[in-house]
Amino acid sequence: MREQLTCTFCGEVLTDETAVSFGGKTLCQTCYMNNTVVCHGCGERIWRDDAQGDSNIILCDNCYEYDYTTCESCGRLISNDSANYEDCDSDTPYCDECFSKLEDKPIHSYCYKPDPIFYGSGDLYYGVELEIDKGGEYDGNAEILLDIANSNGEKLYCKHDGSINNGFEMVSHPMTLDYHTNQMNWLDVFNKAIEMDYRSHNTTTCGLHIHVNRSAFGSSHEEQEDVISRIVYFVENHWNELVKFSRRTEGNLNHWASRYGISTTAKDTYKKAKDKRLGRYVAVNLENYHTVEFRIFRGTLRHKTFLATLQLVDEICRLAIMLDDKAFESMSWSQFAANISTSNKPELIEYLKSKRLYVNELTEESEEM
Repeated sequence: MREQLTCTFCGEVLTDETAVSFGGKTLCQTCYMNNTVVCHGCGERIWRDDAQGDSNIILCDNCYEYDYTTCESCGRLISNDSANYEDCDSDTPYCDECFSKLEDKPIHSYCYKPDPIFYGSGDLYYGVELEIDKGGEYDGNAEILLDIANSNGEKLYCKHDGSINNGFEMVSHPMTLDYHTNQMNWLDVFNKAIEMDYRSHNTTTCGLHIHVNRSAFGSSHEEQEDVISRIVYFVENHWNELVKFSRRTEGNLNHWASRYGISTTAKDTYKKAKDKRLGRYVAVNLENYHTVEFRIFRGTLRHKTFLATLQLVDEICRLAIMLDDKAFESMSWSQFAANISTSNKPELIEYLKSKRLYVNELTEESEEM
């Protein structure tokens, strides 16, 4: 005679039609539904007591371990695909809601990169990264500077930078040289930063990095590469003059903005530069898809030096676009300096004279901040 079927949990007598076998046990329909659940990740049914998750998500051990994590702020369970991280190399996850609160902070994470907003009319756009130190990494201070810069639209944002001891990085949206010079209120921003005890030149940590849009260098990839090769050649060929201009030491440059080394032609210099794969800590960073980054310059909160630096980069880029390889390779520094427009780039002319880099003329050098 066959043994009578009973529910392992409640003891109810069962038939073949009402009995459910699960996990080596026999259950009635009610106990089956009450004591087992379906994993929201893979759809597998598991014992309720073995389930992971929270009140909103039920998971098996495997899905919980490999596909989900917990928000650091609120404790909510979130899938790995929807987790947000405050920094590039951070392993601290946040849900969308908690992450949005972090993103509203005046000083963003190092990896923060909003969609660019272009200001001004023209082809060449310059995005500035200016590091400031000594005044503290305080959201309140950053908010004051942002209120000044962004009174008429978002033009500036601030980011954490691990290379700075006690400050942060100010980053501009892309702007033409004319917009940087005549419409962006950099002078007000710099004066307030100095008032709050920030410094950029007078530190051992701060740089001024300038990004230039690759699209300005030509309509095709080949045209862009030709122009970029001339830019790299210029920096290598006139390294001594640019080091003097940059206000950096050779030791500092070797650490943060090293050179590639020059070859006989622009194209060969550029090829060897790319082959070396030195990463982004080079004088001309080629790692970014949309921009070329000039990293050679020391930071400054002196407005005229800031404008002179932008004007120098603009002059290099425009000549690299306009001249062919032969003309560019044969151009001396004195020829380069002599062709700079005194009316369009007065700050650059003044700065070159102060550094004895302009046709042997000298003017009094002002204090950097």
